[in-house]
Amino acid sequence: MVVISVTEGEDKPIKYPDMFHTVQLCMINKIDLLPYLQFDVEAFKAYARQVNPRLEFVEVSATTGAGMDAWYAWLEEQRKMQD
Repeated sequence: MVVISVTEGEDKPIKYPDMFHTVQLCMINKIDLLPYLQFDVEAFKAYARQVNPRLEFVEVSATTGAGMDAWYAWLEEQRKMQD
């Protein structure tokens, strides 16, 4: 898993492909800041999928709690696969 912040820029997967190549999940954090930034979530996902086509995404805000249910569901799914 890799955690990125929308403040880091949507081109991060292109700049640091090794970070995205082997992970299963990319958590996009600080989505509560999207109205104030020039960050294209879909462009970011497209760049990341160029590096890792199987990559899953969850969009969250640690500040507001948005998306945390999706994060917990992903964790639970992973736990069940380990049983």
